[in-house]
Amino acid sequence: MNQKLADELVALMREDQQLLQRLFDSGELPSESYHPQMKALHEAHTSRLKEMIAAYGWPGISLVGEEAAQAAWLIAQHAVSDTEFMATCVSLLQEAVTRNEVFGWQLAFLQDRVQTLAGKPQYYGTQFDIDEQGWPTPFPIEDAARVNERRARLGLNSLEERLEQMRVQEQKRRAKHQ
Repeated sequence: MNQKLADELVALMREDQQLLQRLFDSGELPSESYHPQMKALHEAHTSRLKEMIAAYGWPGISLVGEEAAQAAWLIAQHAVSDTEFMATCVSLLQEAVTRNEVFGWQLAFLQDRVQTLAGKPQYYGTQFDIDEQGWPTPFPIEDAARVNERRARLGLNSLEERLEQMRVQEQKRRAKHQ
């Protein structure tokens, strides 16, 4: 295992999550546009992840451990300024899933994000919008009748269970802000 690489990935993830929390706490998020501080951080992290991938390949569990492998996924998930790179990461994650180097849910979330950002239907039903009343609703899903089969193959719960979890979270959020 490459501990130095693992530590760096985890540090990048923590920096991302701390900035995100700080922006939420200050009321600057959510916003209609990509927050400039968040955008700059995501782009810097994307650049660093590209360097890591060029040197080592996808940073999977055997190379960096579970937490750092998840950190690599988070960086790719937040690389929205470079959707071509995100799509490359989907291919790398597909290979990594077959070798048990990453968890299947990581592939599902990244692949669906790439699809929805491109204006295409998602495949696993991981990406949600909000309806007119502010409730979560999945973005369009390709072959929706079989989405739960695909989700189960990657270790995800059913779309209905996930939607219910999100609705409960939204109910709690609303109750807290009354």
